[in-house]
Amino acid sequence: MSTAAAAPAAPRQSTLGHIAYVLKDNPVTMLAFAMFAVIILTAFIGPLIAPYDPLASNAARALEAPSWDHWFGTDNLGRDVFSRVLVATRLDLTISVAAVALSFIAGSVLGAAAGYWGGWLDAALSRILDTIMAFPLFVLAMGIVAAMGNTIENIIYATAVINLPFYARLVRAEVNIRRNAGFAQAAKLSGNSDVRVLALHIFPNALPPMMVQISLNLGWAILNAAGLSFIGLGVRPPTPEWGIMVAEGANFIVSGEWWLAFFPGMALVLAVFTFNLLGDGLRDMVDPRRRT
Repeated sequence: MSTAAAAPAAPRQSTLGHIAYVLKDNPVTMLAFAMFAVIILTAFIGPLIAPYDPLASNAARALEAPSWDHWFGTDNLGRDVFSRVLVATRLDLTISVAAVALSFIAGSVLGAAAGYWGGWLDAALSRILDTIMAFPLFVLAMGIVAAMGNTIENIIYATAVINLPFYARLVRAEVNIRRNAGFAQAAKLSGNSDVRVLALHIFPNALPPMMVQISLNLGWAILNAAGLSFIGLGVRPPTPEWGIMVAEGANFIVSGEWWLAFFPGMALVLAVFTFNLLGDGLRDMVDPRRRT
C-alpha cells in the first residue's frame, strides 16, 4: 500500500524577497524609497557634483536670479545656492539619522527593560520621561543647545533627548502587553533567559510601530535642526545648512529675491515628505506577521 509523500513545507520568504514584495505591493512605498535613495545618493555625492564651491563668494554676481549658470540663483555674497543646497544634504541627513539612532537605541533599551521587569525601574523611567515631556520639546532643545554650545554634536544630542520619550513609551507599552503572551512563556519554558526572550521574541514584535515612529522622527529631526539654525542656535554660518539658508533668504523675500529661501525650503519639504511616506513600508518590512 503506497503512502502519499508529505508535501514539503513552504520555504520561509527571504529578506530581500520580502522587501521586494512590500515595495511591489504598495506603489507609494516604492516611490518613498526611491525618493529616499535619491536623498542618500545626494548626501554622498553632493559635494563631488556641486558645480561651484559652496563657500566661495563672488560679490560681482550677488543676488542673481536662477539662470543656466546658477540654477538656483546666487545669494547676497554671490555664492551658488544650488551647490549649497546639494552640500547641505549630507549635514542635515547626518544630524537627523544620528539623532534618531541615538534616541531609538536608548529608548528601546530603557523602555524594554521597564516594560518587562517593571518595578522601581519602570517608575523611575516614567518620572524621567514625564519631566522631559513637560517642556515644549523645541524649547527644551533650545535650552540644551544654548547651555552646551551650538555645535553639531550638541544639536544631535539635544534632538535625541527630545525624541527619547517617544521610543521609550512605545516600547514599554508593547513589551508590557506581550511579556506574558503564550509565545513568550513557551520561550521561557524552552530554557531561554529573560534577556534572550526579551531581545529575540518580544522586542521584534514591537518593531513595526516603532518603524513608523522612526520615519516621523527623521523628518522632525531635520525640522528641529533647521529651526535651531533659523534662530541662530544651530549650525554656524557659513556652513551650508538648509535652516541657515532659509533664515538668510527670509530677509530678502520682501525685496523680490525669493529663490534664496524657496529652494532650501523646498529641500526641507521634500525630505520631510519622504520620511513621512516611509513609515508604512518600514513597518511592513519588519513585521514578523508579514513574513509568510
